[in-house]
Amino acid sequence: MILFLYQLKLGSVLYVNEPDFKGYALVARKNEPYTDDFGCVWETMMDGITGTVTKHPLSDWENFKTYKMPDPEKCMGIGPVDWVQEKKRIEESKKKYGYASAGLRHGHTFLQLCDIRGYENLIFDMADEEENLFELIERLEHFNMEIVKKYILFGVDSMGYAEDLGTQTGPMISPDDFRKYIKPSYTRLMKAARDAGAAIHMHSDGNIRDLCDDIIESGVEVINLQDLVNGIDWIADKFRGKICVDLDIDRQHITPFGTPKQIDELIHEEVKKLATPQGGLTMIYGLYPGVPLENVKALMDAMEKYMFYYG
Repeated sequence: MILFLYQLKLGSVLYVNEPDFKGYALVARKNEPYTDDFGCVWETMMDGITGTVTKHPLSDWENFKTYKMPDPEKCMGIGPVDWVQEKKRIEESKKKYGYASAGLRHGHTFLQLCDIRGYENLIFDMADEEENLFELIERLEHFNMEIVKKYILFGVDSMGYAEDLGTQTGPMISPDDFRKYIKPSYTRLMKAARDAGAAIHMHSDGNIRDLCDDIIESGVEVINLQDLVNGIDWIADKFRGKICVDLDIDRQHITPFGTPKQIDELIHEEVKKLATPQGGLTMIYGLYPGVPLENVKALMDAMEKYMFYYG
């Protein structure tokens, strides 16, 4: 029996032969600031690596009266979308694999608010119960919901709701503020897809232990979280045998700086502690610059080695 699936993700980098190729994501082009559909300006220091927002369209609430949300018929927030092609992609996937997935852009709610207002401004807005913030959240949720409805209409089997909520030591937002400002939108956005029969997948980098109960209560059925920053034992105690864990393999310590033996031991420990004979574990690894090729090989070998651990 196959115990878990795995993916190897190459960050945002595209490898091509042409040295002048500009096929990187719009938010991942060095020396080419990109203004997204919300008016947020992105900049990166390395081609192929997603940058950060350096200019926030609503850094001053004085601009709120004239601020316009993008049109979900034309874009998904970070560039144009061709819904005819998206529908075709989903139909072809269902025909070929019997399954099709889709999702909101990474950073759909909390991070989008950070990008629009600026992180510090947003946290103060929440503390001050800024009236404009409630309207901004409502308008943002409407934009996101229109995209969710499109994918529901196309018949997707799973919907993804990815955004990073954690730092190295804890969440970027207090649990109380998450419950008050973010969780209600999560719940409604996820419920629409769940009611249509789609499985709900949620990703977050960072330590999200203090938010996990609320995240799951929002409707999440598959949780993608980082292994070492949250703790393998904690993840096992919290989720093993209860909810599907899509484990994000360490990118900070063992895989870039450890030995092949340590990598093998890490994957073995995670499979042993998180999987069950019935399944419940998938794994994903983001490969970024600086990881030795022998470690990449060790990681892939270990994943294949232990995928039949309970088989």
